[in-house]
Amino acid sequence: MVTATPDARPRGTRLPRLARRRQLLGAAQEVFVAQGYHAAAMDEIAERAGVSKPVLYQHFPGKLELYLALLDEHAEALVKIVRDALESTTDNKMRVQASMQAFYDFVAGDGEAYRLVFESDLRNVAPVRARVDRANQQCAEMIAQVIAEDTSAPTDEAYLLGMGLVGMAEVSARYWLSQQRAIPKDTAEKIIARLAWRGISGFPMSTEPS
Repeated sequence: MVTATPDARPRGTRLPRLARRRQLLGAAQEVFVAQGYHAAAMDEIAERAGVSKPVLYQHFPGKLELYLALLDEHAEALVKIVRDALESTTDNKMRVQASMQAFYDFVAGDGEAYRLVFESDLRNVAPVRARVDRANQQCAEMIAQVIAEDTSAPTDEAYLLGMGLVGMAEVSARYWLSQQRAIPKDTAEKIIARLAWRGISGFPMSTEPS
């Protein structure tokens, strides 16, 4: 994931293209998270990164392209940590707990990157909405696949359950953070995992063919 760069690099410092791109993304993340897309200015992002505007435009032709590059990175990071959580164990109860933890880890991550995915002020802009929806759908599909494989739930029902678990994890994690982490993170994760498990465990396990 992109790491924020609070200290602007002095102008004139030459960097390899990839390193420069990551520096620009780090500066952009700080500005977008703090101000939202509409209030953010390319001038400020360039200044935060310690580069001229022409250098910024060499890497990103416009503010939307810069925002979408950030969104792509963080949406992919969310999908990856959920995938890793599901693959971390074959015990379904622990899978539920690991999946809830993945969302809490993402929301609690450095730089408040989760705001770009879950709280974007561009949700009604087609390319942004498509990326956010795709990330949610991928997470739900991965969870649904496990449910469909291990229970007798039809595919459509498994997907609905998967999307419900994603929504539960996302909304509860964002609420927990908004309350200044009044409940310890591991406690909050366990509470929501317990709620999710009590619901999902009520679906009968599939019987293996003899």
